[in-house]
Amino acid sequence: MDKTFTIALERLDRHAPFFMGTVDCPEGVSFRALEVGVGFDPGRRDGMDRHGRMFRDREFDICEQSLASFIMSRTRSDELIATPVFPRRLFSQICMFVNVDAGIDEPRDLIGKRVAVWSFQTTLCVLAKGDLKSEYGVPWEEVHWCIQHHEEIPWEGEGISIQNIPDGKDAGEMLVAGEVDALFHPLPPPAVLRNPGRVRRLFSDSRTESLRHFGKFGYCPIMHLLVFTRELVAREPWLPKAMIDIWEDAKRRTDEFYDDPAFSMLMFARNEYEWQRDNMGPDLFPNGLKANRANLEQFIEYVADQRLIDAPIPVESLFDDSVLDT
Repeated sequence: MDKTFTIALERLDRHAPFFMGTVDCPEGVSFRALEVGVGFDPGRRDGMDRHGRMFRDREFDICEQSLASFIMSRTRSDELIATPVFPRRLFSQICMFVNVDAGIDEPRDLIGKRVAVWSFQTTLCVLAKGDLKSEYGVPWEEVHWCIQHHEEIPWEGEGISIQNIPDGKDAGEMLVAGEVDALFHPLPPPAVLRNPGRVRRLFSDSRTESLRHFGKFGYCPIMHLLVFTRELVAREPWLPKAMIDIWEDAKRRTDEFYDDPAFSMLMFARNEYEWQRDNMGPDLFPNGLKANRANLEQFIEYVADQRLIDAPIPVESLFDDSVLDT
């Protein structure tokens, strides 16, 4: 019997084979790829609020999901389970912006400052807070947090300096105006991009700083993973493990796009691709539990330290039993 699964994804290059319908699937299996964004993106073909629609409504068979919120959800419920496929990765160092008049010249200058984030549990925000504390001596407890959006997984945050940004106000515009001193965000808001004279990155050479981080830890930090409903996995127990092979095929096809130097509107995308391969390795998006254990363990420690969960949980608890040997 033919089976079609809905899969909610962001419009990233490694997802193109799913949207194009060219990814190699087991016989009789196909995917209906849905282009679903999250709250801070421009509109998407199949709507927004991807994380919330999966957490609240179990709307999709498979979903690209926030790592931090998923870890929180696993401490409360067994209704969702993951496979070790990680389609989004980012360095926190490239996503920290400061107002030029805020007197922030180095990370420790953030202490006592007002920092805007999408939400306290947004994965990039958790990573940034954790990296600042562990690598740069900036305790997140000594920063005043300004929150743009509600928390995906309800959470009180008692005893932490958190205030909500008023409805109708934009964190990027507040940064430009100096109403907040810094902003940590996975995507630079339009106001930040329009005002380079008012805003700069915390790290003047964020690429070099990110590469230093990569050299120390050996991985590009995970942002998202693939999750399923337990109900689906009970019906299709082969699916979590099969998704690893399917995603590897999508990555291989994506690599082939870059064989053409004209594939990207970036004129030197092929040169950059070759530099990255030669200097950082051939696969910065490894799948499987073994290759990602150290990354996941550190991130879970960040989540626990930031009081989003009571205590660290085993990495294995995030994933279906069928993929624990990957």
